[in-house]
Amino acid sequence: MSFTVEERGIPNSPSYRIFFKNAEGKYISPFHDIPMYADESKNIFHMVVEVPRWTNAKMEIATKDPLNPIKQDMKKGKLRYVANVFPHKGYIWNYGAIPQTWEDPAHKDDDTGCCGDNDPIDVCEIGTKVCSRGEVIKVKVLGVLAMIDEGETDWKVLAINVEDPEANDFNNISDVRRLKPGYLEATVDWFKRYKVPDGKPENRFAFDEEFKDKEFALDVIKSTHNFWKALVCQKSSAGELNCKNTCVSTADSPFCCSPDEAQAAVGELCPCGKAESIPSSVDQWFYCERK
Repeated sequence: MSFTVEERGIPNSPSYRIFFKNAEGKYISPFHDIPMYADESKNIFHMVVEVPRWTNAKMEIATKDPLNPIKQDMKKGKLRYVANVFPHKGYIWNYGAIPQTWEDPAHKDDDTGCCGDNDPIDVCEIGTKVCSRGEVIKVKVLGVLAMIDEGETDWKVLAINVEDPEANDFNNISDVRRLKPGYLEATVDWFKRYKVPDGKPENRFAFDEEFKDKEFALDVIKSTHNFWKALVCQKSSAGELNCKNTCVSTADSPFCCSPDEAQAAVGELCPCGKAESIPSSVDQWFYCERK
């Protein structure tokens, strides 16, 4: 199963979008139409790369837009870039999401005591390759961190690309601790402090900031997949989410998107143009005291 992307709008501007196509060249939603599993028998998952390692633009699947393209998040009318909180430069992993998952904001998690954040479940891919924005890769899950972001449960799955030359050496969170010393601590530190330069408090975590192992992570992912199933089957409220899809819903579903509708949604945006410059402030370093 292969996927391609099509850029629209002006890169580094609010108009920029990355749309997805399947092997037949038909537009699809990366939220709903890309299967969660790449190989269910081996627990290999698809991951949609939103943010390549070392970059700062806060790109994400646009869950409220038709066909859910990747776009840059905005706040107070400005494009969002994550700060470089010393010693971390941009995102320290390839960052993205597992499709066909959803952290239900109406479900209070027994372990965290908080409801979901209304997004697909996040993934931090720790392999050696710097991936491309919009790339769909196959990953092996290693563990999960339970972050509490402004009162919401925001799971962070740690995984590795199955095509990474080191993939065979990593099968659980203990392997990361053993083979990449300091990486788990750096990951917690990154998530704890990345909003501090914006005047936000440090994020909190369940389980005393400890990563849970592979089996726990797989259970979390499967539960978010079940929440997603309820969403597209109209058993849960979609709210402002756009659940239009081309492959999942039946023709009599309000979520079914025809090829013509998909084409029209993409055609509303102009072709990809010359990129605007990235503000020089994005390269600024912040030095935050650890509490």
